Amino acid sequence: MIRFAALAAALTLTAAPALADPAGSSLTLTFDTAAQTGAVMVALYDSETAYQGGQPVRTAQVDIAAGQHDAVFADLPAGAYAAKTFHDVDGDGAMDKNPFGMPTEPFAFTNNAVGNMGPASWDRAHVAVNGAVAQTIRLR
Repeated sequence: MIRFAALAAALTLTAAPALADPAGSSLTLTFDTAAQTGAVMVALYDSETAYQGGQPVRTAQVDIAAGQHDAVFADLPAGAYAAKTFHDVDGDGAMDKNPFGMPTEPFAFTNNAVGNMGPASWDRAHVAVNGAVAQTIRLR
């Protein structure tokens, strides 16, 4: 529960649009969402330590309400990356939770990895980026 609160805080405080640049390696995340409102908040991590509670190396906010569905992280050094995402369906800038601290808005991770009573592990969520890599992530 605390992990989800930390994720929501990191994404809410640091969200900014990702800019595309054709040079270097890139990671394109396409979001398949049930609702066509709000925005998908994305935090990208470049190490297991950062993924488990540190600062993201990059962030993005994908405006689903405006018809956007992609976050492009360009000019990345080759390496392993993992993303934590949530769909801010109501557009209030925060991940909504029930009284027990469990998320009530959709969330997902790279590789469509699933966690057990918390976020997916780095081992399940990380993806090797060397050149152009693309993934579709389902947020339901």
